[in-house]
Amino acid sequence: MTKYEIMFIVRPDMEEAEIKKTAEDMKKVLTDGKATIVEEKAMGQRELAYEINKFTTGYYYLLVVEAEAETVKEFDRVVRINESLLRHLIVKVED
Repeated sequence: MTKYEIMFIVRPDMEEAEIKKTAEDMKKVLTDGKATIVEEKAMGQRELAYEINKFTTGYYYLLVVEAEAETVKEFDRVVRINESLLRHLIVKVED
């Protein structure tokens, strides 16, 4: 398995429970694909570097996972169609 750092930003105009559920749903996509979540960090609401879809802030989440490439591709696909997320970034970690 390969190690990845995944960061995603959730829209700030949702209820706190919806924000947490969205983050849990994203983690579930990974764990359903047999990925192991090594570390997770909810970084809270932060200001964006630039405006995205008329939002100036967002809730940041960082996950460090060990997963197969197919699992990460599926995560990427799901994130792209999820309207609750503003942006995401997937980085392969070289050991």
